[in-house]
Amino acid sequence: MFGRNLLGQGERMVEIRIHGRGGQGNVIAAYLLASAAFYDGKFSQAFPSFGAERRGAPITAFVRIDERPILRRSQVISPQALLLQDDGLLRIPGTLSGLSQDGAVLVNSSCPPEELRRRLEEDGRPLSPLIGLMTLPATRLSLEVLGRPIPNTPLLAAFLALTEMIPLESLLRALSVRFSGDLLKKNQALVEKGAAQVASGRWRKAVHA
Repeated sequence: MFGRNLLGQGERMVEIRIHGRGGQGNVIAAYLLASAAFYDGKFSQAFPSFGAERRGAPITAFVRIDERPILRRSQVISPQALLLQDDGLLRIPGTLSGLSQDGAVLVNSSCPPEELRRRLEEDGRPLSPLIGLMTLPATRLSLEVLGRPIPNTPLLAAFLALTEMIPLESLLRALSVRFSGDLLKKNQALVEKGAAQVASGRWRKAVHA
C-alpha cells in the first residue's frame, strides 16, 4: 500500500497522469475522471498532450482534482498516481518520471505486479517498494464486453474502487452524459467488471488518512 494521501479533508490537490496510445481512449479517460470528480462536488481539470497524431502513438493526459478551485494550468510533472493503458508503456522513457516515491500505479496488464516490478529492476529502473503497483486485465474485459480493445472504463473503475476517492456512481453519471443506448450499457457493465477485479478500498487508507 502506498503512503501518500491522495484526497481527503483539507488535503492538497491530487495530480494524476494517464499514459496510453492513440485509439485506447486515453483523452476520454481523463475527461471522464475529471467529470466524475465534478459530479462528486469537487473541482477538477483534464487536458491531453499529444505526440504524433497516429493510432498507436503514445498520448499523455493529465487530471487534477481538489476540494478548492484549481489555478494551476501546467502539465502534471509530479503525479501522485499513474494510470497506464498497457504495460508496454513502462518501456518508454519518462512514463514513471516525477512519480511520488510513495505514489500509485495502475497498469492495464495480464501480468502480476511482481512480474512488472522484476522487469523494471532488470531494466535498471527499480520501483520504490513504497509505490503501490496494481495490474488489471482491462483489455480482456473490454474485448469481452465491447468487442474492442479500449481499456479506459475498467481502468477508471478499478482506480476509483481501490482509492474510493470518488464514488463509482459519479463515474456512471459521467458515462451517461457521454454515451447512450447500447454503448452506455456496455460501459456500465465494464465499470462493474473493472471494480470487481480489485479489492475495494485497498488504497483507501492512503486517500482518507
